[in-house]
Formats: sequence, C-alpha cells, structure tokens
Amino acid sequence: MDDDCCSTQLLDGDGTFNVEGLDRFVSTTKLSDCGLSYAVVAIMGPQSSGKSTLMNHLFHTNFREMDAFRGRGQTTKGIWMAKCVGIEPFTLGMDLEGTDGRERGEDDTTFEKQSALFALAVADIVIINMWCHDIGREQAANKPLLKTVFQVMMRLFSPRKTTLLFVIRDKTKTPLEYLEPILREDVQKIWDSVPKPQAHQDTPLSEFFNVEVTALSSFEEKEQQFKEQVAQLRERFFHSISPGGLAGDRRGVVPASAFAFSALQIWKIIKENKDLDLPAHKVMVATVRCEEIGNEKLRDLKSDEGWLELEEAVEAGPVSGFGKTVSSILERCLSEYDMEATYFEEGVRNAKREQLETKALDLVHPVYVTLLGHLRSKALEDFKSRLEQSLSRGDGFAASVRACTESSLVEFDKGFKDASIKQANWDASKVREKLHRDIDTHASSVCCAKLSEMTAKYENKLTEALSHPVESLFESGEKDTWVSIRKLLKRETDAAVAEYSTAVVGFELDEATVDAQVQNLRDFARNVVEKKAREDAGKVLIRMKDRFSTVFNHDNDSMPRVWTGKEDIRAITKDARSASLKLLSVMAAVRLDEKPDKIENVLVSSLMDGAITTQSSQNRGVGPTTDPLASSSWEEVPPKNTVITPVQCKSLWRQFKSETEYTVTQAISAQEAHKRNNNWLPPPWAIAAMLILGFNEFMLLLKNPLYLMVLFVGYLLSKALWVQLDVAGEFRHGPVAGLLSISSRFLPTIMNLLKRLAEEAQGQGQQQQQHQTPTAQKPYTVDSHSFKHENSSVSSSNVSYSDSGMEYSSPSQMHRRSSKGEVEQS
Repeated sequence: MDDDCCSTQLLDGDGTFNVEGLDRFVSTTKLSDCGLSYAVVAIMGPQSSGKSTLMNHLFHTNFREMDAFRGRGQTTKGIWMAKCVGIEPFTLGMDLEGTDGRERGEDDTTFEKQSALFALAVADIVIINMWCHDIGREQAANKPLLKTVFQVMMRLFSPRKTTLLFVIRDKTKTPLEYLEPILREDVQKIWDSVPKPQAHQDTPLSEFFNVEVTALSSFEEKEQQFKEQVAQLRERFFHSISPGGLAGDRRGVVPASAFAFSALQIWKIIKENKDLDLPAHKVMVATVRCEEIGNEKLRDLKSDEGWLELEEAVEAGPVSGFGKTVSSILERCLSEYDMEATYFEEGVRNAKREQLETKALDLVHPVYVTLLGHLRSKALEDFKSRLEQSLSRGDGFAASVRACTESSLVEFDKGFKDASIKQANWDASKVREKLHRDIDTHASSVCCAKLSEMTAKYENKLTEALSHPVESLFESGEKDTWVSIRKLLKRETDAAVAEYSTAVVGFELDEATVDAQVQNLRDFARNVVEKKAREDAGKVLIRMKDRFSTVFNHDNDSMPRVWTGKEDIRAITKDARSASLKLLSVMAAVRLDEKPDKIENVLVSSLMDGAITTQSSQNRGVGPTTDPLASSSWEEVPPKNTVITPVQCKSLWRQFKSETEYTVTQAISAQEAHKRNNNWLPPPWAIAAMLILGFNEFMLLLKNPLYLMVLFVGYLLSKALWVQLDVAGEFRHGPVAGLLSISSRFLPTIMNLLKRLAEEAQGQGQQQQQHQTPTAQKPYTVDSHSFKHENSSVSSSNVSYSDSGMEYSSPSQMHRRSSKGEVEQS
C-alpha cells in the first residue's frame, strides 16, 4: 500500500511548499498522463476528529493516524497528499491539518484559512469531517470551520463548483433524515451570514457548492459497521467526475500535467495574501504549461533523426519530396502538442500552438531557402546545357532562349511545388525572379559572345578578302588603283553584310541594333583598307625602286634592255620616274570617299617638272617660288585620310632619286662600253687610205680567183680554230695563260679537224654510190674525238655543213645559244 499511494507531505507546518516531493509524486504515479481524467479529494475538520483514519479506510492511503493511547494531540501538520488506491479515475487525496488545535492557539487561524482556500482552489470534493453531537449547536466546532470555508471562498474570483461532502462521525440513534435538514439549515444560515462581494450578494449556495451528507458509525465502538459504511461510501468515489458523480459538474479543471505547477502558483498567491483569480490563474497555468510543451516539442523536432537526415541531405543538393516529408514531421510535432495541451484553456493553447508552429517554421525556413537555392542553381544549369544543345543543332538563338527559359521555369515551379510545406505559405516569387534574372543575364552573355564570335568571323573573312587583293593593287600602283579598291571594298562588304544580316535574324535583334552592327562591320572593312594602306606606305620607297627598275630595265614587251647605244636613257629614266611617282601619289592618301584631289598633279609638277606656283598660292598672292610640298597636309584631303604628307613625299623622292642614280649611271656606262666594243671598223680616213693603197692588190685578187678561194678557205680554218680553241675564253684568265693553253692545244686541234674532214669526204662518196637518184645535199655533221696529248686536252667540236656553207660551234656557244633561246621563248 505504501508503494501504491506514494504519500507525500505537500505543505509543512510552516507553509513551505514541497516542490521536489510533488514532482517526484507526479512522476511516480504518472499523474501527468491523466489529462482531465483525475479528481482531487481533500478532507477538513477539527483536530483529532479522525480525518486521517477516514482517508486511510476510504482510499487505502497510509496517512499517519493518532495514537489514542498516547493522548489526544496534533497528528497531521500542514497538508499531506497521496494517491487513492483502487479508485478510477485517478484520485488524489489530501489530508489537511485539523482546525481549532491547541498547538496553534485560539488566534492563529491564518494557516487554517490559507489551507482551506488552497483546498477549495484545488480539490473537486471537500470532505467536512464533523461529530454528530455538534449538529444543532450554535457554538460547536463545525460553525467556525464552515465560516472559514465560506469566507475564503469569497476570495476566489469566479470560484469553481465544489462538492461539500459532510461526513457525520459517530452517528447516534437519531436517523440521518432528521440530521441532514438541520445540517443543511445550519449551512444555509452560515452562508447567509458570511459577507459576500457585491456581485454575489444574491448568489445562492448551490451556485458554488454541491452539498452532500452522509453518516458513519463510531470507529472505536462499532468498527465493523464503520468499515462496511466506509466501503459503501468508497463506491461513490468511483467515476466521481462522470456526469451524475460526486464531482460531475466541476468547472475550471487544470490538466493533470499542469497540476504541480498550478498548485505551486496557487499556494504562492495565497501565501502573499492575495485574492485568487482562478480564471486568470487558469490562463497563467495554461500559458506556462503550453509554452513548456511547445518548447519541449521544438527540442524534439530539432533532435528528430528524420529532420536531421533531411537537413543534411538538403545541404548536399535538391531532395525529392522535401515538402511532404517536412509537412509530416511538423504535423507529428503539432499533433503531439495538441495531444498534451488539449485540456488547457483554448485561447492560450491555440496561441502557443501558433508560436510553436512559427518557431518550427523558422527552424525549417533556412533549409527551405537552401533547397530553393539548389533548385534555382539546377534550373539555371539545365538552361545553360539546353541552350548550348539547341544552338549546336542550329536553332535560332531567340527561339532557343524562350524555349529553354520556359522549360527551366517549369522545372523550378515543379521543384518548388514539391518543396512546398503544408503548414507554411511561403512565397518563392523572389527566388523565381532571381532565376529569371540569372537566365536573362546568361542569355545576354551568350548572345554577346555569339554575336562577337559571328562578328569576328565576318571580320576575318573581310580581312582575308581585302588584305591580299588590296596589297596587290597597291603594288600595281595604277591610276585607277583606288577605284578598283573601292569596288573591291563595296563588293566584299556588301557580301559580308548580307550574310551577317541573314545570320542575325535568329537573334531577333531590334532594327537599331542590327543597323549598328552592320555599320560596325562596314567601318571594320574600311579600317582594314586604311590600315593596309598605312602598312604599305612604309614599303613605298622599296616599291618605287622596284617600279623604277622594272620600267628602266625592260622594254615595252617586258624584255630586258640591251644597252646598244641606240636607247634614249633620258626618256627612259623620265618614264621610270614618272611610274614611280605615280605609285607614290597612289599611296599618299586614302581615297575611299570618291572625292577628287590634286596629289598626283602636285607631285608631278613639283618633283618631275620643278617648282611651280599652285593655284592656292596664287589666290593668296604668294610668289611663284612657294613650294607646294612644304606642308603637312594635302588640299581637299582630310587629315585622317592623309597617309604620306607632302613633306614626307618630298623627302622620299629625294631618297629615291639618290638610290636610283647609280642604275642610270650604270646604264650609261654600259651603253658607252657597248659602243666601244662594237666599233671594229677603222676610222673612215683609214678605210679611204686602204682603198687607195690596196687597189692593186684588190685587182690582183679579182683577176686570179684562186687567191680568193685560198683566202676563203684560210678564213674558214681560222674561224674553226678560233672556235675550237675558245680563244676568247682562254684569254679571260690572262694573256700568258691563254697563250700557253692555246699553244699546247694548237697541233692536236689541227689534226682533229683534218681527220674529220677526211672521214666526212669518204662517207659522202659512199652515200652517192648507194643512191641511184641524186638527192638534195643534206647538212651533215662530223664529230671529232678527243685526243690526249701529254697534259693537255682537246674538247670536241661540231662542224656543220649546209647548203649555205659551214658553221663551227663550241660547247660554250651552244650553251649560250640555248640559254638565249630560252630567254627569247620566255
């Protein structure tokens, strides 16, 4: 029994509340699990009236009882509490210190009133233990007790309805039906005599109390009968809180989980001698307990394994079914709160539930935001990959961006819907807007990159299409060079612009942007030409010299000139310089705007014809000696289009003339040398003298043809020897070396010639015998063989005969002839 009832002193004699003992009692008896299914029964009465004995027999508790053999005195001090064993529902019994005890004295009624007020605020049923012989007496001990009960009841604002069970002890022969009306009448008189607040002046006793009366036989004289009557009374405490039970109409019950806290707070208020506002106290208890329950559930949520695993998974990336899982966890948390707080005041319970829900959502929100960040990042990456794939398939850029954007936003919306939590009404519009901005930013970046790539592509095409042709036109340096360049520029630019305009259709750019891009492309093409002109301007001197050399050293048929003395070097030089000057005038300025200029005329008049008076100088009244090239700009040519200034042209021309004078000098020298080398005839006076003095010898030769024949044969032999011995070639190494070489080869060469003549004659005779019909004589060739004569060698020679006569040729001459033939053919 001791273990089952768990009796504990709740208040000691000094009014100290046993918090630890009450907590231990609640934990041991599991009172907090009862909800509203519990009842509290307190017993009051005079000291030594058998209260503890009645409680022990009635509820099987183990309160300390008075030992009659040791005398009558105070047994119970303060308030004791125990679990009523075997009673359903859970019933808690409270044994209060007896009233009117000599230990506290006649005037020390403070604790009596405080304990009575505590019992009325806490208990559902209050047993008033009184002696039967005190009924009907005016000054008996029951009246002070009842006055105390009713007086302290007035200190309860909106008091709960309590059942007053009057237990008449040591019942006499007087029947209960006679005793009960007297008792009720006395109770009513006491209620009427007690001063009441203005609000309860006319409130009947039945509004606050249910009065029940029972009687018990004497425990000492009729113990067995007493026990039987107590057993019958015990039956009335079963299901006491059910409708029709002893406490069936109770009000303002505190849930069992808050009983300990509520009891402590009530006692604190009573000890401070304050009026006890039970509704406010109920709200306060509900506030504290609901907050405690909410904090407990929040702690459970923070340590929940499912939540911790989900939180860790979200840190790594998107989690499918996040919203459903979190909603389930929060639903379980709130359901547990509702289950434990269901018996507390509704307004407080709901308010604390909202606080718990808010705190739980605050706990979840950072993880939710992280998940949305993952969804946004994933949608953005998917957009990037889809856009790249779409563009690689050749789809239009703008259409691809729209399709990929829609797909990514739909994917994000799907993920957001999956992550939505039932208990929260969170808006992801800002995250969605940020995703849209990120998509637009990336699309703009890709658009700029693609347009730049496309622009670079067509710029490269323009560079390739213009650079080499423009350079070739500059090299030619003709009068219509810039006309050809403008045509080339327009043709290539128009082609590139047409292709570019077609290519950018898929980007769906506005007209102004396309026009700007096209203009940039045209400007780039123009810049290519201008840049090429300025680059080639640095080579103008070299090209002028090349042009001069080409014109000076080649005739109109592009054949190399041979300075024979008949050429007009002055005229040729002037033509060559004029051609070079034309090249300089072409390179002097950029002429892409088709505006006429006088650069060529100024250069010709200033550099070819000498200084002249320009029209501008005449208009300004400047003298005829003004140099038109003494300027840094050209007339009618903007400075930005000037490539070579007039001053630079003058300097280049001076350098050009100095570097080409040597070529002219060489040509003049070659012409004079050719004249000297080809002038083999003697002077006219010598020829006249030879004709006069050699007239006799000449007439002798005419009279005797044999001499003429001998001279002709001698000429042929001399010519053959000259060719075979290569006299001119041998003397190139010096006269001494040439004489030695010729002397060593002279005899073998003569013998070789004679031998070949003999073989040719013999072969011709045989051929005439073989043929019946004489044919026209064909040229034939006699090959000579090389002979070794000591350390000298004789090169082979060819002697050719034809109808027109005989020719001799050496290998070196044949080589020269073949080379000359190749040159002529080329």
